[in-house]
Amino acid sequence: MNDMVVTERRRLGRSGPEVSAIGLGCMSLSGVYGTSDDEAGIALIHRAIDLGVDHFDSSDMYGWGQNEELLGRALKGRRNGVVIASKFGQTQRPGGANGVDGSPAYISQACDASLKRLGVEVIDLYFQHRVDPAVPVEETVGAMARLVERGKVRFLGLCEARPERIRRAHATHPIVAVQSEFSLLYREEATETRALTSDLGISFFAYAPLGRSLLTGVVPDLAHLDAGDTRGRHPRFIGDNFAKNRALVERIESIAEEKDCTRPRPRPISTVFRPRSRPPPPPAHATRKEACGGCTFDRSASERERRPFSLTAGKIRSSAPESAISTAKVLVTSATWVYLAGPAGSGIWHHKTLSAGEFGIRFLACEYIHECPV
Repeated sequence: MNDMVVTERRRLGRSGPEVSAIGLGCMSLSGVYGTSDDEAGIALIHRAIDLGVDHFDSSDMYGWGQNEELLGRALKGRRNGVVIASKFGQTQRPGGANGVDGSPAYISQACDASLKRLGVEVIDLYFQHRVDPAVPVEETVGAMARLVERGKVRFLGLCEARPERIRRAHATHPIVAVQSEFSLLYREEATETRALTSDLGISFFAYAPLGRSLLTGVVPDLAHLDAGDTRGRHPRFIGDNFAKNRALVERIESIAEEKDCTRPRPRPISTVFRPRSRPPPPPAHATRKEACGGCTFDRSASERERRPFSLTAGKIRSSAPESAISTAKVLVTSATWVYLAGPAGSGIWHHKTLSAGEFGIRFLACEYIHECPV
Protein backbone atom coordinates (compact mmCIF):
# COMPACT_ATOMS: atom_id res chain seq x y z
CA MET A 1 0.00 0.00 0.00
CA ASN A 2 1.35 3.42 -0.93
CA ASP A 3 2.39 5.88 1.80
CA MET A 4 -0.16 8.52 0.76
CA VAL A 5 -1.83 9.86 3.92
CA VAL A 6 -5.56 10.49 3.65
CA THR A 7 -6.56 13.90 5.00
CA GLU A 8 -9.69 14.85 3.02
CA ARG A 9 -13.04 14.24 4.70
CA ARG A 10 -16.61 13.54 3.51
CA ARG A 11 -19.92 13.71 5.36
CA LEU A 12 -22.34 10.88 4.59
CA GLY A 13 -25.75 12.27 3.74
CA ARG A 14 -26.76 15.51 5.39
CA SER A 15 -26.69 14.19 8.93
CA GLY A 16 -24.44 11.13 8.80
CA PRO A 17 -20.91 10.62 10.11
CA GLU A 18 -17.88 12.35 8.67
CA VAL A 19 -15.40 9.88 7.19
CA SER A 20 -12.13 9.83 5.30
CA ALA A 21 -12.54 10.48 1.57
CA ILE A 22 -10.96 7.07 1.02
CA GLY A 23 -12.44 3.97 2.61
CA LEU A 24 -11.76 0.26 2.52
CA GLY A 25 -14.20 -2.28 1.13
CA CYS A 26 -13.61 -5.57 2.91
CA MET A 27 -15.42 -8.08 0.68
CA SER A 28 -12.26 -9.40 -0.95
CA LEU A 29 -10.89 -10.33 2.45
CA SER A 30 -13.33 -13.25 2.29
CA GLY A 31 -12.01 -14.93 -0.85
CA VAL A 32 -14.51 -13.77 -3.44
CA TYR A 33 -11.68 -13.27 -5.94
CA GLY A 34 -9.71 -16.30 -4.86
CA THR A 35 -7.94 -17.52 -1.73
CA SER A 36 -7.74 -14.96 1.07
CA ASP A 37 -5.52 -14.77 4.14
CA ASP A 38 -6.93 -13.43 7.40
CA GLU A 39 -3.61 -12.21 8.77
CA ALA A 40 -2.85 -10.36 5.54
CA GLY A 41 -6.33 -8.85 5.69
CA ILE A 42 -5.77 -7.63 9.25
CA ALA A 43 -2.43 -6.15 8.23
CA LEU A 44 -4.13 -4.33 5.36
CA ILE A 45 -6.76 -2.86 7.70
CA HIS A 46 -4.07 -1.71 10.14
CA ARG A 47 -2.10 -0.12 7.32
CA ALA A 48 -5.21 1.68 6.09
CA ILE A 49 -5.84 3.09 9.57
CA ASP A 50 -2.21 4.23 9.80
CA LEU A 51 -2.70 6.13 6.54
CA GLY A 52 -5.80 7.92 7.80
CA VAL A 53 -8.57 5.65 6.49
CA ASP A 54 -11.40 5.42 9.03
CA HIS A 55 -14.33 3.87 7.13
CA PHE A 56 -14.55 0.09 6.68
CA ASP A 57 -17.36 -1.64 4.80
CA SER A 58 -18.33 -5.22 5.66
CA SER A 59 -21.39 -7.50 5.55
CA ASP A 60 -22.70 -10.55 7.37
CA MET A 61 -22.83 -12.22 3.95
CA TYR A 62 -19.09 -11.83 3.22
CA GLY A 63 -17.72 -15.19 4.25
CA TRP A 64 -21.01 -15.69 6.13
CA GLY A 65 -19.70 -13.98 9.24
CA GLN A 66 -15.96 -14.47 8.70
CA ASN A 67 -15.54 -10.95 7.32
CA GLU A 68 -17.12 -9.25 10.31
CA GLU A 69 -15.07 -11.42 12.67
CA LEU A 70 -11.88 -10.50 10.83
CA LEU A 71 -12.75 -6.78 10.91
CA GLY A 72 -13.56 -7.04 14.61
CA ARG A 73 -10.20 -8.65 15.31
CA ALA A 74 -8.39 -6.00 13.28
CA LEU A 75 -10.14 -3.15 15.11
CA LYS A 76 -9.63 -4.54 18.60
CA GLY A 77 -7.99 -1.71 20.51
CA ARG A 78 -8.34 0.59 17.49
CA ARG A 79 -12.11 1.14 17.40
CA ASN A 80 -12.04 4.78 18.48
CA GLY A 81 -12.66 7.12 15.56
CA VAL A 82 -13.41 4.31 13.08
CA VAL A 83 -16.71 4.13 11.18
CA ILE A 84 -17.94 0.57 10.66
CA ALA A 85 -20.49 -0.21 7.96
CA SER A 86 -22.12 -3.62 7.71
CA LYS A 87 -25.13 -5.17 6.04
CA PHE A 88 -27.93 -7.68 6.52
CA GLY A 89 -30.58 -9.23 4.33
CA GLN A 90 -28.96 -12.04 2.36
CA THR A 91 -29.53 -15.55 3.64
CA GLN A 92 -27.51 -18.66 2.93
CA ARG A 93 -29.04 -21.48 0.92
CA PRO A 94 -26.49 -24.27 0.57
CA GLY A 95 -26.37 -25.47 -3.01
CA GLY A 96 -28.58 -22.67 -4.28
CA ALA A 97 -28.79 -18.93 -4.81
CA ASN A 98 -28.82 -16.68 -1.75
CA GLY A 99 -32.18 -15.87 -0.25
CA VAL A 100 -33.35 -12.52 1.10
CA ASP A 101 -35.06 -11.61 4.35
CA GLY A 102 -36.15 -8.10 5.28
CA SER A 103 -38.57 -9.05 8.04
CA PRO A 104 -38.38 -7.19 11.36
CA ALA A 105 -37.71 -10.40 13.32
CA TYR A 106 -34.79 -11.33 11.07
CA ILE A 107 -33.31 -7.82 11.17
CA SER A 108 -33.17 -7.85 14.97
CA GLN A 109 -31.37 -11.19 15.18
CA ALA A 110 -29.05 -10.34 12.27
CA CYS A 111 -27.96 -7.12 13.95
CA ASP A 112 -27.28 -8.86 17.26
CA ALA A 113 -25.18 -11.49 15.48
CA SER A 114 -23.18 -8.84 13.60
CA LEU A 115 -22.52 -6.87 16.79
CA LYS A 116 -21.19 -10.02 18.44
CA ARG A 117 -18.95 -10.93 15.50
CA LEU A 118 -17.60 -7.39 15.21
CA GLY A 119 -17.08 -7.18 18.95
CA VAL A 120 -18.66 -3.72 19.17
CA GLU A 121 -21.65 -2.18 20.92
CA VAL A 122 -22.91 -0.18 17.93
CA ILE A 123 -22.69 -0.39 14.12
CA ASP A 124 -22.15 3.05 12.65
CA LEU A 125 -23.85 2.46 9.28
CA TYR A 126 -26.24 -0.46 8.74
CA PHE A 127 -27.39 -1.35 5.21
CA GLN A 128 -30.15 -3.59 3.93
CA HIS A 129 -27.95 -5.61 1.58
CA ARG A 130 -30.63 -6.73 -0.86
CA VAL A 131 -34.26 -5.79 -1.30
CA ASP A 132 -36.85 -8.24 0.00
CA PRO A 133 -39.85 -7.81 -2.33
CA ALA A 134 -42.07 -9.73 0.09
CA VAL A 135 -41.72 -7.14 2.86
CA PRO A 136 -42.87 -3.52 2.48
CA VAL A 137 -39.93 -1.16 2.79
CA GLU A 138 -41.71 0.71 5.57
CA GLU A 139 -41.65 -2.44 7.72
CA THR A 140 -37.98 -3.13 6.98
CA VAL A 141 -36.78 0.43 7.59
CA GLY A 142 -39.10 0.74 10.58
CA ALA A 143 -37.33 -2.23 12.16
CA MET A 144 -33.95 -0.72 11.28
CA ALA A 145 -35.05 2.56 12.88
CA ARG A 146 -35.84 0.71 16.09
CA LEU A 147 -32.23 -0.48 16.13
CA VAL A 148 -31.21 3.18 16.07
CA GLU A 149 -33.58 3.92 18.95
CA ARG A 150 -32.04 1.07 20.95
CA GLY A 151 -28.50 2.35 20.37
CA LYS A 152 -27.41 -0.67 18.32
CA VAL A 153 -27.06 1.25 15.04
CA ARG A 154 -26.28 4.91 14.34
CA PHE A 155 -27.22 5.47 10.67
CA LEU A 156 -29.12 3.58 7.95
CA GLY A 157 -28.49 2.73 4.30
CA LEU A 158 -29.92 0.69 1.42
CA CYS A 159 -28.25 -1.39 -1.29
CA GLU A 160 -29.53 -2.04 -4.83
CA ALA A 161 -32.79 -0.17 -4.20
CA ARG A 162 -34.86 1.52 -6.88
CA PRO A 163 -35.79 5.21 -6.53
CA GLU A 164 -39.37 4.62 -5.39
CA ARG A 165 -38.19 2.34 -2.60
CA ILE A 166 -35.50 4.81 -1.57
CA ARG A 167 -38.04 7.62 -1.35
CA ARG A 168 -40.42 5.52 0.77
CA ALA A 169 -37.57 4.38 3.01
CA HIS A 170 -36.31 7.91 3.52
CA ALA A 171 -39.82 9.04 4.48
CA THR A 172 -39.85 6.32 7.17
CA HIS A 173 -36.43 7.15 8.62
CA PRO A 174 -33.53 9.23 7.24
CA ILE A 175 -31.30 7.24 4.89
CA VAL A 176 -27.73 8.55 4.70
CA ALA A 177 -26.36 6.30 1.93
CA VAL A 178 -27.48 4.19 -1.02
CA GLN A 179 -25.07 1.61 -2.41
CA SER A 180 -25.17 0.14 -5.91
CA GLU A 181 -22.68 -1.13 -8.43
CA PHE A 182 -20.93 1.53 -10.47
CA SER A 183 -18.07 1.53 -12.91
CA LEU A 184 -17.34 2.91 -16.32
CA LEU A 185 -18.83 -0.25 -17.82
CA TYR A 186 -21.94 -0.54 -15.62
CA ARG A 187 -23.79 2.74 -15.43
CA GLU A 188 -27.08 2.49 -17.31
CA GLU A 189 -29.63 2.25 -14.52
CA ALA A 190 -28.36 4.69 -11.90
CA THR A 191 -29.17 8.01 -13.54
CA GLU A 192 -32.58 8.17 -11.87
CA THR A 193 -31.24 6.80 -8.58
CA ARG A 194 -28.43 9.33 -8.40
CA ALA A 195 -30.74 12.20 -9.24
CA LEU A 196 -32.98 11.15 -6.35
CA THR A 197 -30.16 10.69 -3.84
CA SER A 198 -28.89 14.14 -4.74
CA ASP A 199 -32.34 15.66 -4.23
CA LEU A 200 -32.82 13.91 -0.89
CA GLY A 201 -29.33 14.63 0.42
CA ILE A 202 -28.29 10.96 0.43
CA SER A 203 -24.73 9.87 -0.36
CA PHE A 204 -24.32 7.46 -3.28
CA PHE A 205 -21.82 4.63 -2.81
CA ALA A 206 -20.54 2.71 -5.81
CA TYR A 207 -19.17 -0.77 -5.36
CA ALA A 208 -16.98 -2.75 -7.79
CA PRO A 209 -15.69 0.46 -9.44
CA LEU A 210 -13.17 -1.60 -11.42
CA GLY A 211 -15.81 -3.84 -12.96
CA ARG A 212 -14.81 -6.88 -10.88
CA SER A 213 -11.32 -6.68 -12.43
CA LEU A 214 -12.37 -5.96 -16.03
CA LEU A 215 -10.98 -2.42 -15.67
CA THR A 216 -7.69 -3.32 -13.99
CA GLY A 217 -5.71 -3.80 -17.20
CA VAL A 218 -5.04 -7.41 -16.22
CA VAL A 219 -6.88 -10.12 -18.13
CA PRO A 220 -7.94 -12.90 -15.73
CA ASP A 221 -7.12 -16.49 -16.65
CA LEU A 222 -10.67 -17.78 -16.41
CA ALA A 223 -9.60 -21.36 -16.95
CA HIS A 224 -7.41 -21.34 -13.85
CA LEU A 225 -9.19 -19.22 -11.28
CA ASP A 226 -8.62 -19.98 -7.61
CA ALA A 227 -11.25 -22.00 -5.80
CA GLY A 228 -14.03 -19.74 -4.65
CA ASP A 229 -13.34 -16.99 -7.20
CA THR A 230 -16.86 -15.79 -7.97
CA ARG A 231 -15.90 -14.54 -11.44
CA GLY A 232 -15.97 -18.14 -12.59
CA ARG A 233 -19.76 -18.10 -12.43
CA HIS A 234 -20.48 -14.44 -13.10
CA PRO A 235 -22.36 -13.79 -16.38
CA ARG A 236 -19.90 -11.09 -17.50
CA PHE A 237 -17.06 -13.60 -17.52
CA ILE A 238 -18.86 -16.56 -19.11
CA GLY A 239 -18.74 -17.58 -22.78
CA ASP A 240 -19.05 -14.88 -25.42
CA ASN A 241 -19.89 -12.27 -22.82
CA PHE A 242 -16.29 -12.07 -21.64
CA ALA A 243 -14.88 -11.59 -25.15
CA LYS A 244 -17.40 -8.84 -25.90
CA ASN A 245 -16.73 -7.08 -22.62
CA ARG A 246 -12.97 -7.28 -23.10
CA ALA A 247 -13.43 -5.63 -26.50
CA LEU A 248 -15.18 -2.71 -24.79
CA VAL A 249 -12.40 -2.45 -22.24
CA GLU A 250 -9.76 -2.40 -24.97
CA ARG A 251 -11.44 0.64 -26.51
CA ILE A 252 -11.23 2.42 -23.17
CA GLU A 253 -7.62 1.32 -22.73
CA SER A 254 -6.74 3.05 -25.98
CA ILE A 255 -8.17 6.31 -24.59
CA ALA A 256 -6.15 5.81 -21.41
CA GLU A 257 -3.05 5.31 -23.58
CA GLU A 258 -3.74 8.63 -25.31
CA LYS A 259 -3.89 10.34 -21.92
CA ASP A 260 -0.72 8.59 -20.69
CA CYS A 261 -2.59 6.87 -17.86
CA THR A 262 -1.19 3.37 -18.26
CA ARG A 263 2.24 3.52 -16.70
CA PRO A 264 2.66 0.15 -14.96
CA ARG A 265 4.31 1.30 -11.74
CA PRO A 266 2.45 1.28 -8.41
CA ARG A 267 0.83 4.58 -7.46
CA PRO A 268 -2.16 5.50 -5.31
CA ILE A 269 -5.48 5.85 -7.04
CA SER A 270 -6.89 9.33 -6.74
CA THR A 271 -10.13 10.47 -8.30
CA VAL A 272 -11.21 14.08 -8.55
CA PHE A 273 -14.63 14.73 -6.99
CA ARG A 274 -16.79 17.70 -7.94
CA PRO A 275 -20.49 18.07 -7.11
CA ARG A 276 -22.65 17.94 -10.24
CA SER A 277 -24.76 20.90 -9.19
CA ARG A 278 -21.79 23.16 -8.52
CA PRO A 279 -19.20 22.63 -11.26
CA PRO A 280 -16.06 24.73 -10.90
CA PRO A 281 -15.57 27.38 -13.56
CA PRO A 282 -13.01 26.38 -16.18
CA PRO A 283 -9.80 28.43 -16.26
CA ALA A 284 -9.93 31.29 -18.70
CA HIS A 285 -6.37 31.04 -19.89
CA ALA A 286 -3.48 28.63 -20.16
CA THR A 287 -3.45 24.87 -20.03
CA ARG A 288 -4.37 23.29 -16.75
CA LYS A 289 -2.88 19.99 -15.66
CA GLU A 290 -5.15 17.70 -13.70
CA ALA A 291 -3.38 15.28 -11.39
CA CYS A 292 -5.27 12.01 -11.11
CA GLY A 293 -3.39 9.50 -9.02
CA GLY A 294 -0.43 8.24 -10.97
CA CYS A 295 -0.91 10.30 -14.12
CA THR A 296 -1.34 13.86 -15.25
CA PHE A 297 -2.64 15.07 -18.57
CA ASP A 298 -3.47 18.35 -20.23
CA ARG A 299 -6.92 19.49 -21.16
CA SER A 300 -7.19 21.19 -24.50
CA ALA A 301 -9.01 24.52 -24.83
CA SER A 302 -12.06 22.81 -26.28
CA GLU A 303 -12.15 20.39 -23.35
CA ARG A 304 -12.12 23.28 -20.91
CA GLU A 305 -14.92 25.31 -22.41
CA ARG A 306 -18.08 23.83 -20.93
CA ARG A 307 -17.35 20.71 -18.92
CA PRO A 308 -14.13 19.25 -17.59
CA PHE A 309 -13.04 16.44 -19.89
CA SER A 310 -16.24 16.63 -21.93
CA LEU A 311 -14.47 15.40 -25.06
CA THR A 312 -12.86 12.51 -23.22
CA ALA A 313 -16.19 11.64 -21.64
CA GLY A 314 -17.90 11.68 -25.02
CA LYS A 315 -15.21 9.48 -26.52
CA ILE A 316 -15.58 6.97 -23.71
CA ARG A 317 -19.37 6.98 -24.04
CA SER A 318 -19.12 6.21 -27.74
CA SER A 319 -16.49 3.53 -27.12
CA ALA A 320 -18.41 1.83 -24.30
CA PRO A 321 -22.11 2.77 -24.53
CA GLU A 322 -24.14 2.29 -21.38
CA SER A 323 -26.14 -0.60 -22.83
CA ALA A 324 -23.25 -2.36 -24.55
CA ILE A 325 -22.01 -4.54 -21.70
CA SER A 326 -22.71 -8.24 -22.14
CA THR A 327 -24.22 -9.67 -19.00
CA ALA A 328 -27.35 -11.32 -17.72
CA LYS A 329 -28.02 -8.30 -15.51
CA VAL A 330 -27.87 -4.66 -16.52
CA LEU A 331 -26.32 -2.50 -13.82
CA VAL A 332 -25.62 1.15 -12.90
CA THR A 333 -24.79 4.26 -13.55
CA SER A 334 -24.40 7.21 -15.94
CA ALA A 335 -21.48 9.55 -16.35
CA THR A 336 -21.42 13.32 -16.44
CA TRP A 337 -17.72 14.11 -16.28
CA VAL A 338 -15.06 11.46 -16.58
CA TYR A 339 -11.64 11.56 -15.02
CA LEU A 340 -8.81 9.20 -15.88
CA ALA A 341 -6.88 7.98 -12.89
CA GLY A 342 -3.48 6.40 -13.06
CA PRO A 343 -2.16 2.99 -12.01
CA ALA A 344 -2.01 1.90 -8.43
CA GLY A 345 -0.96 -0.96 -6.20
CA SER A 346 -3.10 0.18 -3.31
CA GLY A 347 -6.08 -1.72 -1.95
CA ILE A 348 -7.99 1.37 -0.97
CA TRP A 349 -10.35 3.44 -3.07
CA HIS A 350 -12.51 6.52 -2.86
CA HIS A 351 -16.02 5.94 -1.56
CA LYS A 352 -17.47 3.48 -2.31
CA THR A 353 -14.25 1.58 -1.79
CA LEU A 354 -12.04 -0.54 -3.95
CA SER A 355 -12.11 -4.08 -2.65
CA ALA A 356 -8.76 -5.21 -1.36
CA GLY A 357 -8.48 -8.01 -3.93
CA GLU A 358 -8.63 -5.69 -6.95
CA PHE A 359 -4.90 -4.91 -7.10
CA GLY A 360 -2.58 -4.37 -10.06
CA ILE A 361 -4.46 -1.44 -11.51
CA ARG A 362 -3.09 -0.30 -14.83
CA PHE A 363 -5.59 2.42 -15.57
CA LEU A 364 -9.02 3.54 -14.56
CA ALA A 365 -11.67 5.84 -15.96
CA CYS A 366 -14.49 6.87 -13.71
CA GLU A 367 -16.37 9.79 -12.21
CA TYR A 368 -17.98 10.06 -8.79
CA ILE A 369 -17.24 7.02 -6.72
CA HIS A 370 -18.72 8.75 -3.72
CA GLU A 371 -21.28 11.50 -4.22
CA CYS A 372 -21.98 13.76 -1.28
CA PRO A 373 -24.97 16.07 -1.07
CA VAL A 374 -24.24 19.70 -1.78
